[in-house]
Amino acid sequence: MASSSTLPYRPCAGIVLINAEDQIFVGERIDMPGAWQMPQGGIDDGETHDKAALRELEEEIGVCAKHVDMLANTDDWIYYDLPPHLLGKVWGGKYRGQKQKWFLMRLNSDDKVIDLNTQHPEFSRWKWTTPEMLLNEIVPFKRNVYKQVLIELLSE
Repeated sequence: MASSSTLPYRPCAGIVLINAEDQIFVGERIDMPGAWQMPQGGIDDGETHDKAALRELEEEIGVCAKHVDMLANTDDWIYYDLPPHLLGKVWGGKYRGQKQKWFLMRLNSDDKVIDLNTQHPEFSRWKWTTPEMLLNEIVPFKRNVYKQVLIELLSE
């Protein structure tokens, strides 16, 4: 395996989905019970960041573009490195971590449009939460990313 310092970062789009009460959507990962996260996923070659975010939102939680209003996005990439125990195990060992563009979206429909029973389910359950609770429940290696995202997107 190559040294982690020589591996690239995987381009990714993430979504901070809020409801009318400004609560944040989080899902519990199927493959890691107890690990909660916001929807996110890789950006395909030739795909714009916002299109990737909308695609991931639909693929992961069944919410399509007409059910959200795009409010803001992070100015720059936000990076994180995988912890040593995950290096070489996720994403085929091709990446050292992710560089992410995050998008703030508001659900403009009823919660009933959220459907975790997608073609490739990633979450076993979901809930609305506060920024404080989200930071307590996120896996530790993503905590700083989430703090940065929440500060940039929710402090405006």
